[in-house]
Amino acid sequence: MKKLMAANWKMYKTVAEGAATAAELVGLLDGRLPADREVLVCPSFTMLSAVAPILSKTPGCSAGAQNFYPAGQGAFTGEIAPEQLLDLGCAYALAGHSERRHVLGEGDELVGRKVTFGLGAGLRMILCVGETIEERRAGQVETVLARQLEKGLEGVLGTATAGNLAVAYEPVWAIGTGEVAGPAEILAAHAFVREKLVALLPTEGASVRILYGGSVKPDNAGIIIRLDNVDGVLVGGASLKADSFSQIVLA
Repeated sequence: MKKLMAANWKMYKTVAEGAATAAELVGLLDGRLPADREVLVCPSFTMLSAVAPILSKTPGCSAGAQNFYPAGQGAFTGEIAPEQLLDLGCAYALAGHSERRHVLGEGDELVGRKVTFGLGAGLRMILCVGETIEERRAGQVETVLARQLEKGLEGVLGTATAGNLAVAYEPVWAIGTGEVAGPAEILAAHAFVREKLVALLPTEGASVRILYGGSVKPDNAGIIIRLDNVDGVLVGGASLKADSFSQIVLA
C-alpha cells in the first residue's frame, strides 16, 4: 500500500490561489513522485472544481473534501452531499478532524455517520482521531482513541477495507501549535490504533493506512514517515505552499 501524503488546506486560499498552488505542486512532483507515494489535497469546497482537474491529470494525485453532511440530498442549508463531492472529482473525504470535533462541536455519533455514509456513497474516507492535552495528561490517550475508533467505524465493520479507509492520528495539542509528538509518542499511539483496527476489522485492520497529523514540516517529515505503523501524513499549515508540501511528499 502506498504512503498517503495528504494536505488539508482548511479555510485558506481563493479559487485562483488554490489552482495556482495545485499547478505548482504537480509541476514540482512531475517525474519525481516515488512509486510508493500517493498525494491527496483537500481544499475548501469553493475551489474543488478548479483544483480537482489539475490534480487528476497527474498519476498518484487526487483531491478530497474536508467535510460533508451524511445525506444524499435534502433541506440542509449550507451543507454539501457526498454525491456532490464526487461530481466535482473528489476521491476522498475527511471525517472527525479535531477542528470539526472541538471547534464545531461534532460528536462521535455524527462522525461515525459520516464515515458510514461516505463509504456507502463511494468516497474513500479518512477517520481522524486524537486526544487533547488534558486527556493525555490524565492518561486517557488509549481510552479516547478506542472510543473514537469504535464509534467512528461502528457502521462499517463489515464493509470497510484497506482500499477505502484510512485513519489519521492527530494529537489535538500538536495541530497548528508547532508542537510535535515525539517518535516514542507517535509509535505508541499508532501501535494502539493498529491493535484496535485489527480487533475491529480482523481481515483488513492490519493493512488500513494510519496517518500522522500534527505540525508536520519538511524538516521532520522524513523521520515521522519512516516510523513503524506510519503509513502517511496529514499536513495542515506546511501544505499551503507547494514547495514545502512537495518536500514533505518526497521526504
